[in-house]
Amino acid sequence: MTQAEFLSMLAQENFPTPVPVTREANGFLDTHSHPFEVKALVIQGQIDITINDIKHCYVTGDLFHLLSNQVHTESYGIQGVEYLASRKD
Repeated sequence: MTQAEFLSMLAQENFPTPVPVTREANGFLDTHSHPFEVKALVIQGQIDITINDIKHCYVTGDLFHLLSNQVHTESYGIQGVEYLASRKD
């Protein structure tokens, strides 16, 4: 997905303007959740998100979606990850 396609989708679904997020190489966030829904577009690198013991790998151009209060872990690739994230209450 391109950034233009992502921004168009967010507007159609009433998500706010996304913010850039950068995570360090080989980083990890243990089990947690967020009190908001997230849609994000990976613009560089890799993020692995594990939900219910199922690992999903996202790389440049991939979109990931987390529901509000969805329990997950995150790990970042050898180059870290940069993504655009939009949060919706």
